[in-house]
Amino acid sequence: MKKPPNILTIAGSDSGGGAGIQADLKTVMAMGGFGMSVITALTAQNGREVMGIHAPEPDFVALQLKAVLRGFPVAAAKTGMLFSRGIIRAISPSLRERAFPLVVDPVLISQSGSRLLQEDAVTALKEEILPDCDLITPNRPEAELLTGLAVASPDDACAAAEKLLQMGAKAVLIKGGHMENAIMVTDILCERGQAPKHLAQPKVDTSNTHGTGCTLSAAIATGLGKKLPLQIAVKKAQEFINLGLRKSYNPGAGFGPVNHTAGIGTCP
Repeated sequence: MKKPPNILTIAGSDSGGGAGIQADLKTVMAMGGFGMSVITALTAQNGREVMGIHAPEPDFVALQLKAVLRGFPVAAAKTGMLFSRGIIRAISPSLRERAFPLVVDPVLISQSGSRLLQEDAVTALKEEILPDCDLITPNRPEAELLTGLAVASPDDACAAAEKLLQMGAKAVLIKGGHMENAIMVTDILCERGQAPKHLAQPKVDTSNTHGTGCTLSAAIATGLGKKLPLQIAVKKAQEFINLGLRKSYNPGAGFGPVNHTAGIGTCP
């Protein structure tokens, strides 16, 4: 039997189960990978609010990462909520020495408006995690905060992507979910030395969007761990999340999550 690739997520825990580590591990498993985790923060949250955040000491986060890297051949990894400058500085040396693809989901603010990356950590993210990552996947507000540019059109998105490439990222995927379009959602993939690629999917009319960014980045990382070319990994991830949105349901109050089991025959 062919072993599934080992996919690592470095992110925060969502007690509501729809985003963060929980969404990442569900995604990795559904897409045929073996999921591993480094937990950067515990959150007390549900589909309506983040009630509290507790982060372990940065050295312990780094120790989790060291344990995984020593014990497993990692095929690909993603980062999500990194929370603090101290945590970023603790894990960045190991990530710079990695021999596997790294997808960075620059989680800044929760869907309910709570800050998930402290203000003084934004510079650390740009200086220590973004350079030489294989792909960064910001949505419109994240792209604006990281670049200082307004992003209101596809041309704006390409300009923001170019700036992120200049910061050191090998590729940028500007997600189109926050753009106004009644029919399609278009993500723009930009790679060094190549023309931007506009990758469209039908827009799904649902409020069950909790954890979509986590899910997409974890799906891309899993594809890269399977040795897929970047554009194909992105397209397969788009298909995965689009189906998960179309088959989504709400298990509780507030925003529901993507249905991570939609493609494996166990959805309601």
